[in-house]
Amino acid sequence: MAETAITVQTAKTPFQVVAAGGLDITFAAADNVNGNKYQVTGREILIIRNDNVGAQTVTINSTVDEKNREADITAYSLAAGDYAVFTGGLTNSKGWKQSDGTITLLASAADIFVAVVRLP
Repeated sequence: MAETAITVQTAKTPFQVVAAGGLDITFAAADNVNGNKYQVTGREILIIRNDNVGAQTVTINSTVDEKNREADITAYSLAAGDYAVFTGGLTNSKGWKQSDGTITLLASAADIFVAVVRLP
């Protein structure tokens, strides 16, 4: 399965000139068949939005860490209209970063939307 890449957006730096709309975040529809992935540096925030009329789920895949542990975030449930924000733990450290340098996830429906913001 070849996951669909999510474009990583870079947040503005402090004191940077910002035009109207310059702080907007663009969400992309999740690929609920092939999954999604994004390149990770450890400074990313993953934002997930459920536009479905019912509860939907997202699974974030883990990898084996240096202590031989592995624990996916399995079927994290979002009610209709909910947002979820994942930070900190989804870093470039062992346990989350796949061998190709990405974080991978799978949503249960195409009307789950995702955005990744990289802090400067």
